[in-house]
Amino acid sequence: MSDLRLIVAGAAGRMGRVLIDLITNTEGVTLVGALEGGESKFLGQDAGTLAGGGPLGVAVSSDPLGCVIAADGIIDFSSPRASVELAALAAQARIAHVIGTTGFSNDDLKAISAAARHAAIVRSGNMSLGVNLLAGLVEKAARTLGIDFDIEIAEMHHRMKVDAPSGTALLLGAAAARGRGVDLEENSVRSRDGHTGARVPGSIGFASLRGGTVVGDHMVVFAGQGERLELAHRAEDRGIFARGALHAAVWAQGRKPGLYSMADVLGLAG
Repeated sequence: MSDLRLIVAGAAGRMGRVLIDLITNTEGVTLVGALEGGESKFLGQDAGTLAGGGPLGVAVSSDPLGCVIAADGIIDFSSPRASVELAALAAQARIAHVIGTTGFSNDDLKAISAAARHAAIVRSGNMSLGVNLLAGLVEKAARTLGIDFDIEIAEMHHRMKVDAPSGTALLLGAAAARGRGVDLEENSVRSRDGHTGARVPGSIGFASLRGGTVVGDHMVVFAGQGERLELAHRAEDRGIFARGALHAAVWAQGRKPGLYSMADVLGLAG
């Protein structure tokens, strides 16, 4: 049986380099493309060398169409704009697309959903097993505890992260909203400053911290009358996200078109 041929989008980023190394050292998969934006200083470099290993004979490119022709799937930790464009290409080529990019607008998400009518797309704010298990616990806790417990979600990431709240924080917020049977957008509080007044009952609050080299810390607090429940996850190694994304790419092969989550990949959905 031939290897699964994969493209890494966002190849020069932290996650891209980890993924290239992981794919290189995993049996049954092979790297056939490494993508970066047209202004990247890494264009033309060998992807293996970029990731800190030996040459692979795969040059970093800004031509997604040229890469997609030879691929079975895309693993994508790039930018919202690039991810939307790649989703459309994946739909045209009928190949799998695993999206770990965060920071999408509502219009971006609609475009990805449209592309998923023609390709198997796995999108998640976090690819790790632990976080997705945490999301299930958060949903159950929100359903059980009800509106009498206030929900606050705190996250911290490295100083270079550009979006806030993190995709994982929003994933956890969505889980809490599902548990309560409400819409997250209509009930979330993203910032507080000055005289804000009393907390709105039923709201789901977010707090974002940035600094140092923190891979990713997330905590969901359920604060009730006289008691508090805290559910937390701390990522110590980016390899957990890369392994989850690669697992998703393998899982997506042969799946019917649709928009999937890591809960689907890990058998946690439903």
